[in-house]
Amino acid sequence: MLLAELVETHAAVAGTRSRLQKRALLAAALRSAGEDEAEIVASFLSGRPRQRRTGVGWRSLAELPEPTPAPSLTPTDVDLALEELSTLAGTGSQAARARAVRGLFSQATTAEQHFLRALMLGELRQGALDSVLLDAIAEAADVPVSLVRRAAMFSAFSGPIASAALAGGSEALERFQLEVGRPVRPMLAASAADVAAALEKTGTAFVADGKIDGIRVQVHRAGDDVTIFTRSLDDITDRLPEVVGVARTLPTDAVVLDGEAIALGPDGRPRPFQETGSRTMSRDGATLREQVPLTVYFFDVLHLDGRDLIDSPASERFRALGALVPDEATVPRCFSPDAEQIETFFREMIARGHEGVVVKNLDAPYDAGRRGSAWVKVKPRHTLDLVVLGVEWGSGRRQGTLSNIHLAPATATASSCSARPSRA
Repeated sequence: MLLAELVETHAAVAGTRSRLQKRALLAAALRSAGEDEAEIVASFLSGRPRQRRTGVGWRSLAELPEPTPAPSLTPTDVDLALEELSTLAGTGSQAARARAVRGLFSQATTAEQHFLRALMLGELRQGALDSVLLDAIAEAADVPVSLVRRAAMFSAFSGPIASAALAGGSEALERFQLEVGRPVRPMLAASAADVAAALEKTGTAFVADGKIDGIRVQVHRAGDDVTIFTRSLDDITDRLPEVVGVARTLPTDAVVLDGEAIALGPDGRPRPFQETGSRTMSRDGATLREQVPLTVYFFDVLHLDGRDLIDSPASERFRALGALVPDEATVPRCFSPDAEQIETFFREMIARGHEGVVVKNLDAPYDAGRRGSAWVKVKPRHTLDLVVLGVEWGSGRRQGTLSNIHLAPATATASSCSARPSRA
């Protein structure tokens, strides 16, 4: 399979609004790739390479070599080049990276260069979410989509799912299971305008969690080994020594926990989100913990001492969490069946500087990687009616981006808005 074929598929997928057509195009590309290249092709079609980091940024791709007139690159050629880039480090790595980038792009046509640049910068947009790709994998391999989605819960990338489905069918997909130390796709929440609307979506058996405006963390512990993943499934264990410390104090040999890490002030109120974000992005966690300490709040448990809880109802998971994690490391939670008390809890969370609440169905399993009505978040809504007065076309981080947009109220009196924590 040539990379040019993949580029054509990407353009066709981006050019149609039909979900069925997108799925058919993606499935055809996966069948053309076959077992050997399916993982690479699926990864590229999902909008990101298999290598999480290549060390290549926008500056490295600002000036590209002359394109080649005829296509010759294959997806495997590109994957090998990106793998080489990901291993470059130390003295001379910058020059070596520049040579490798130039070597790759000099073999690409104009269309392929545009595709590769967007892929490496995480800007490949084709109007097909991961759910469409999973449907396409099921179609290409002629396996139940339910099995594909189930396997995807336990894989950070869709590429291995495609490879397994095309090579081994349903039997291969069934081998994907929760494994302590390997990230699980996080369950996501839908939105509602207010508490009443959220309760309508979640049903009669529910609980309300405080919505903490921090960094989502998934904590895996096996013995003394602790691994922490972000919402995007990046490993940030070395940046959060406080969270590692809390995990090691728990009376368990093996556990997978879901939660939020946040920077709090001396008064217990959230510090600006920028501080939490900066702290969790810095690799100097041991030093910065003294300046910007983090607090972790757990709200779910997916595995406990050899038993997977991902399919258990939330009520059972929350009981296990309460028996394992001390109150100070558990998210504020209101179990009341009274809607008025949930509303009061919502206002209390806002008053304490947090985002609001997440109403959760107590009968629901942990639906990894999905956004549905089992979890519904409620945040204060605030709007401003504005008109654009002027725009500055800047040349900052990326050429051709809007650097400043000047706004003014559309009417003499701006709309009122509810107070909420500061966030980047």
